[in-house]
Amino acid sequence: MPKKKVVLNFAPHLIDQPITYRLTGDYGLVVNILRARITPNESGQMVLELSGKRGQLEDGLNFLVKMGVDVEPLAQGMKWLEERCVHCTACVASCRPHALAVDRTDMTMSFDQERCIACDLCLSACPYRALEMSFE
Repeated sequence: MPKKKVVLNFAPHLIDQPITYRLTGDYGLVVNILRARITPNESGQMVLELSGKRGQLEDGLNFLVKMGVDVEPLAQGMKWLEERCVHCTACVASCRPHALAVDRTDMTMSFDQERCIACDLCLSACPYRALEMSFE
């Protein structure tokens, strides 16, 4: 099943619309909310990972655009610079989706890009700057 990570930006008049409900119910998509900031009567932003059949994904994204939601692909992500990492594990506690992990047997770090939601909390936690935001 194809997956796509997108950033949705909502105008104030769209805040109370059942958008994720419609994506799941009408288009059969699996919606994973990675991050959301919704301020009533102001604006909203959600980072979603959508998965479903290719036609369903396209139809769901077209629905969002027709509704007036600004849809952008998630063009940023975290990059782990393994050569800078000294495996101090300072970043692990700040990583809520557990993209950064430590193997307790040999105390080595690992990074799972698929789990990363680009929240950037790990950036300030790493004293060796072994993590950086990638805009590729």
